[in-house]
Amino acid sequence: MFAWLEIINNSWTIQVFLVVFATVVLNFFVRFLLQKAHEKLKLTENVWDDAVLIAAKKPLALFVWVIGLSIAAEIIQPVANSDLFEYTPLARRIAIILLLMMFLINLIKNIEENFLHKTKKSEIEADEITIRVLARLLRVSVLITAGLVILQTLGISITGVVAFGGIGGIAIGFAAQDLLANFFGGLIVYLDRPFSVGDWIRSPDREIEGTVEDIGWRVTVIRTFDKRPLYIPNSIFTKISVENPSRMLNRRIYETIGLRYGDAAKVREIIAAVKVMLSQHDEIDQDVTLIVNFNSMGASSLDFFIYTFTKTTDWVHYHEVKQDVLLKIIDIVHEHGADIAFPTTTLDGAIAVNMLENN
Repeated sequence: MFAWLEIINNSWTIQVFLVVFATVVLNFFVRFLLQKAHEKLKLTENVWDDAVLIAAKKPLALFVWVIGLSIAAEIIQPVANSDLFEYTPLARRIAIILLLMMFLINLIKNIEENFLHKTKKSEIEADEITIRVLARLLRVSVLITAGLVILQTLGISITGVVAFGGIGGIAIGFAAQDLLANFFGGLIVYLDRPFSVGDWIRSPDREIEGTVEDIGWRVTVIRTFDKRPLYIPNSIFTKISVENPSRMLNRRIYETIGLRYGDAAKVREIIAAVKVMLSQHDEIDQDVTLIVNFNSMGASSLDFFIYTFTKTTDWVHYHEVKQDVLLKIIDIVHEHGADIAFPTTTLDGAIAVNMLENN
């Protein structure tokens, strides 16, 4: 009995086998527990514990293998002739840092997806762009921090790296001015938020008009109304004016209607009737400016104008409301025995006789 124990204790191959076997069993056990825990957490309304568990699944499984293989390597080290095994503790520390980085990046991604899902279901008020940008910044921060910790673990002075990074940053800045300009342009768009994904925007300075599909670090994707994608470098938005019709409070109806000169006696009544119609229209906002006034005596018409605002800002519905208003104005004109004017020429009778005699 003791002879067998002595053989086992002195045999590094058996020890390595037992360590690897224990690692496989422990890995299976960890995966089993995580799966069961995930099934239980699915039944709860809280989605944040799910995010943590899903993010930890793969890193935990790999962590078991890292510990098991590093122990096996330490067992092999005394009998091996290679100096490679001396770096086992260092490799283990770096692997643990990378696994922690993987966990944090996965956790940020899961939280981002949960927030976006809740936003789409309107359970909470949140800006999709803000969520995406913050998630990207957090992921970049995790990557940079992990890289600096690994450099410190390798014995490389972070101070030297930062100093070198400053000099290198200047060189990179000159070499990538456009890239940096687009990056900071995207950051300004994020901070000022002149538009969001889904907004209809246009620029009076450039031929830019369409619906915003994505705001990236370098470019913003706009889908034009003829369904073509338009990729705008973010630096452009720091130099141009941008209109955002999606954030309009109302849409304006501003039209001039001309009546015949022969209907001059009916102009006052028609204008009063049109104003009453607009003030009673369900789709016209009564809390903003509403004007109906005789405006000018044109070459062929007596012109009055309407200036009012619809409640809707939807482009299609606005045109339906405008059509209804204009048709009702035509009905009012006809009800008063008048008609819409069109360009005409009236020839005086005496002048006409003279023209005929001369011819």
